[in-house]
Amino acid sequence: MHYNIMGRPVCTFRTLISGAFAALLCAGALQAQAKPAANPAPSTPQKKVYMKPSDSELKKKLTPLQYSVTQHEATETPFRNQYWDNHEPGIYVDVVSGEPLFSSLDKYDSGTGWPSFTRPLEAANIRTKTDRLLGYSRTEVRSAHADSHLGHVFDDGPRPTGLRYCMNSASMRFIPVSQLEAEGYGQYAMLFKAREPVKPAK
Repeated sequence: MHYNIMGRPVCTFRTLISGAFAALLCAGALQAQAKPAANPAPSTPQKKVYMKPSDSELKKKLTPLQYSVTQHEATETPFRNQYWDNHEPGIYVDVVSGEPLFSSLDKYDSGTGWPSFTRPLEAANIRTKTDRLLGYSRTEVRSAHADSHLGHVFDDGPRPTGLRYCMNSASMRFIPVSQLEAEGYGQYAMLFKAREPVKPAK
């Protein structure tokens, strides 16, 4: 800053440039503050965790039949259970944990009176073990995460697998296609646009 003979400040070219530059910097900062932030990247959907509740919770959550079948390997009455004759499109999940087990696309009428499937919907959610409760060997089917007893698998099923997953309705909960998205199983909706239900071989 320079001063004249009277002691008053005089603006020089340098001070004018400095002032203008400062003003530009200030305006740029204000503009940056006013600019809306870019939309954040969409978060990755959280993978579902399937867990088995405590025994006390299960007794509150399940019916006596569901508890007896899933926790103590009981078998429900054929032809008098919820899903043996269900033909609605959708998926079947573990009644205890919610893990996806079977699809209506692989369900067929085995004539046994229990819901039967040719294959699991998610093989990773199924495990098998040898069962000798009746005095001879059978292959028991259990859910992988909740360890629920589901039923048994036999080798007398139709093509293409030749398997019959004979399940207890009491071990499962059915979710129709129209509710898959709302229930958190939307990734399976596309299956029903690409495949037809299994038909037993004649």
